[in-house]
Amino acid sequence: MGSSGCPTLWMVLISVGSLLRRGAGAALLGVLLCLVALVPAARAASGPAARAASGPATGRLALVLPLAADLGGLQRYAMAVATPGSSLYHHYRSIHWLARRFGASPATQQRVARYLRRHGATRIRLDRTGLFVDASLTRAQAERLFATTLVQRGRRADAVTAPTRPVRIPAALAGAVTGVVGLDTAPVLSAPAITRASPAERSAFSSVGGPITHTALDPGSGYHTASGTRSGCPGAMRIGAFTPNQYLTAYDYDPLHAGGTLGQGERVALIEVDGFRRSDISAFAGCFHLHIPRIVAFRADSSVSRTGLPPGGETTLDLEVLDAAAPNLSQIDVYESSAQISSALRAFTAPLQNAGYKPEVISASLGLCEPQVRQAVGLAGLRNSQAALAEAAASGISVLAATGDDGSADCIDPNSPQMLPLPQLAVNFPASSPDVTAVGGTNLTLNAANQITFQRVWNDDQVAPGSAGGGGLSGVFVRPPYQAGLVVPNRRALPDVSMLADIGPGYAVYCSAQPECVDPNLPGANSPWQAVGGTSAATPLLAGGFALVDELLRQHKQQGLGLVNPLLYALGRNPAATAQVFSDVTNGSNDVGPFIRSSHQPLGCCSAAPGFDTASGWGSVNLANLAAAALAAQPPLVAVSQVVPLPQRPLRTRAVLDRVSCTGLCQIGALARISVRGARTVTEYSGLYHLTRAGTKLVRIPLPRHELDVLRTAVGHHRRITVRVVGAIVDPAGNVERSTPPRAFTITR
Repeated sequence: MGSSGCPTLWMVLISVGSLLRRGAGAALLGVLLCLVALVPAARAASGPAARAASGPATGRLALVLPLAADLGGLQRYAMAVATPGSSLYHHYRSIHWLARRFGASPATQQRVARYLRRHGATRIRLDRTGLFVDASLTRAQAERLFATTLVQRGRRADAVTAPTRPVRIPAALAGAVTGVVGLDTAPVLSAPAITRASPAERSAFSSVGGPITHTALDPGSGYHTASGTRSGCPGAMRIGAFTPNQYLTAYDYDPLHAGGTLGQGERVALIEVDGFRRSDISAFAGCFHLHIPRIVAFRADSSVSRTGLPPGGETTLDLEVLDAAAPNLSQIDVYESSAQISSALRAFTAPLQNAGYKPEVISASLGLCEPQVRQAVGLAGLRNSQAALAEAAASGISVLAATGDDGSADCIDPNSPQMLPLPQLAVNFPASSPDVTAVGGTNLTLNAANQITFQRVWNDDQVAPGSAGGGGLSGVFVRPPYQAGLVVPNRRALPDVSMLADIGPGYAVYCSAQPECVDPNLPGANSPWQAVGGTSAATPLLAGGFALVDELLRQHKQQGLGLVNPLLYALGRNPAATAQVFSDVTNGSNDVGPFIRSSHQPLGCCSAAPGFDTASGWGSVNLANLAAAALAAQPPLVAVSQVVPLPQRPLRTRAVLDRVSCTGLCQIGALARISVRGARTVTEYSGLYHLTRAGTKLVRIPLPRHELDVLRTAVGHHRRITVRVVGAIVDPAGNVERSTPPRAFTITR
């Protein structure tokens, strides 16, 4: 993972050349070992895996310490970068730059690390975002350090620890550390186990054709068999759920697919708390004739075993829906996390740590209600977690998160045998973050051509109590600028948009995980073909759509979507645009109060209405029209060009020269590929140069002594030497973002 502290490929190659010139064999070995150490970070994404042991079972606690940082400045920058009309609009920065500008200073991070090391901590890691420090301590060390007592509850295999009184930050860390996360090791996250109706519930759904209406409280949204025209293999067809051809046509993915826009060159990261079987993904793809992108699983932290997490329904669902939406992605990165809150914090920042694996889109189908998040991580932990999402937005990454499957009452009652929501209004984090696109849930009725004829907010409370799309007002985050004038309370409102999520008829997926997907002891649940739903299905569907739009923008040399919310809300405010980009949902409610309260009274939120509302946001998305609107709105990419000065005499100057220009703020470099006739080709790299505005820099690519000797010998023997020079925009982590076509010349003397 990127947390190893190893240099990126560009930096490694520069370092290797420098070390060879100095003859630093030991240092070179360290660089090469770093390259080798990067390989085990990814595992083959196939086969069953053993569940990792929890922290208490190993006798150590994995802690996360939020650091004091300029969180307000970071949030303002993230919003400015994403807001059309701002002078900073789409001036994305790297995580490295953002961390140094807004995160804790290197001196503060080192101060915290030294203190922890002196007090017995191990596995100390300085987070690349500049917002956290990770460490491992024994229970006794943690008790002494944070002036509390930890008690252990439960049997040995399932034991958890919890502090008996509020912790105290050591005086030596005052002003540097704002809290500590991980002293309470009770699981707080779970894969929202693919949401499906039981056989009894499915029989309660009405016949084909529309929403059920058999109670006076609030008509439900589910129906028994998918409307429209399904397509696929017999196993998928048999269960009566929506198939990919239906929801892709309904949401207008088809024009992009037909034009060859299938996700090529785009990377999507999934945040997960269970694993998957590659054979399940293959069975799904085979049924619907889909290509399967390269899938790589990463451990979000050491609490996940090296073999990864056992296969489960959520990751399987996410991968299959994402595959249907964008089958030709360059790669899908699956970040696996345990259910402990400290591990979950690492999971949400893991894609930002992994140098060389920066995604265009992050999809999170999990979360926790805001009050429980605040209780688990404290206000400081919650603020720093939000800041990590702001860094993602400011670096140009689109982050999407599910609003949850418990309606406007997002907090689960731990004492409820049926795991019903508590009868109180709450929303889901990270969906409630202003830097995240929150995806709610609907159901839809299709005609024979799979076009939408009717939509309704997902609410299956009549047959599946508590099952509905999440939405409402945040109790933590204030109203973001893009919602000004739409939301009266000064609160972040969600969802932003909604997609298919209803469990009846649901999505057709293939999942063989036991017992979550296939349960031999449960009649009607022993087939790997399942009809499932949830906002956790709607989220990767839209994430794949955003990847398609990003691909199209890149082909037209325009900036990617990044935080898309300001654009969505600008389109929503434009009557002509909103009718094209959104399909408004004006029916239904996600209020589950009548079905979870003994009084049968509603909670008071939320009902669909024309325009934006907290039941469905702007409604569902027409992807082809969103792509067209983005092409009209997004600014051009910062372009790079070069002029190779000729003639030049590298054997005299001991370098190759290149004039590299870019059209905006950028970091540039150059490389030279030198070919001697009859010998191998070598590549030499320049250093990196930072331009604060559009301009040109004369870049020097130094030639090492041994290479000069080879070239002088070749000239003496009249052998042809060809140099091909390439200019590039390079981010501070060393990743090439854009490059010029090569320009060639010949060395004669």
